[in-house]
Amino acid sequence: MSATSALIAAARLLAKEHVAPYADAIDQEARFPQEAVTALKQAKLLSAYVPANLGGAGASLSELVDVCEILARECAATAMIFAMHQIQVITIVRHAADNAWYQNYLRELVQHQYLIASVTSEVGVGGEMRRSQCAIEPDGDRFHLIKDATTISYGAQADDLLVTARRAPDAANSDQSLVLVRKADYTLQQKGGWDTMGMRGTCSPPFLMTSTGELAQIIAMPFGDMSAQTVVPVSHLLWGGCWMGCAAAAVNKARAFVRGQARANPGTVPPTALRLAELVSMMQSLRTSVQACLTEYEALAVADDAAIGTLTSMAYSLKMNNLKIDATQALPLIVTKALSICGILGYKNDSKFSMSRHLRDAHSAAIMVGNDRILATNANLLLVLKDD
Repeated sequence: MSATSALIAAARLLAKEHVAPYADAIDQEARFPQEAVTALKQAKLLSAYVPANLGGAGASLSELVDVCEILARECAATAMIFAMHQIQVITIVRHAADNAWYQNYLRELVQHQYLIASVTSEVGVGGEMRRSQCAIEPDGDRFHLIKDATTISYGAQADDLLVTARRAPDAANSDQSLVLVRKADYTLQQKGGWDTMGMRGTCSPPFLMTSTGELAQIIAMPFGDMSAQTVVPVSHLLWGGCWMGCAAAAVNKARAFVRGQARANPGTVPPTALRLAELVSMMQSLRTSVQACLTEYEALAVADDAAIGTLTSMAYSLKMNNLKIDATQALPLIVTKALSICGILGYKNDSKFSMSRHLRDAHSAAIMVGNDRILATNANLLLVLKDD
């Protein structure tokens, strides 16, 4: 069995045994999917992207997108936690692997399977990832950092945090650095709850974070460059895997419902079969959009310096932003159509065809980095972007 096949096989087995049985309870109780994360650690999937020379599996982004979809078919919140963690790992591997401190950290990550959370949101910046109020305050060969975060997904359960902040106390709010803070070096004060419509298992309340660390933990590349080259496109692609999985779960329930109607009346085509054909077409369009952008990004990510220019261009930003907008608008429509096919059995919470969790999770997609904010960015880009 190839490494790729082994990774996907492990993900499928894990999803069946450690994700699916707990998905409803995680949603109802808004609790962290501890069973799944423990299994992900035992399978060493949290370090899958780490290169082989540092002890990892050297998985590709495409493989991680596949894993996200596999997990999301059973529990979208579990898949989203996996995706958000992998965004942090990929960022470190691509932009800090030449740093001795981070090389050691990645080796430890493989050994201990640390779960990394992201801290980019902050009170006072309106949800804008590319601005920070807080600043890194150097103190000899160490630093201090305090951040009032509006949300930290799985913050209470994370092992380490990757945090955005102004490079220095006198830096502009867009002059940001990215710094990893270790579990032993930070404290979190929870400032609110997490009782939401969907994605309840991500456990993402607001926290006041107070941390210290070594200056070596600050990644040298400006966060703006990392954001354009890696953080934004990788986020949209891994999230795309989660959205495909959520959509596929709903489509598969609708497919099973229509097949059940067909078996009940042999020799006839159920009226819902036409709606199912439309639904599968919508699902195929979503998958095609994500796959096309994924293929292009992976090719650019391993190309020469000219490709970096493409990744940081306005045209490419517009393309990735449009992927996020289109996919997150398509997802609730797909689940809603699946609900209409299953009818009352899709509406009932105690039915095997229930769409409740899928539909509520689907609506989170447009909220995560709000589509209106992305559209406003696109509007500004279009004012200066030259025609093709």
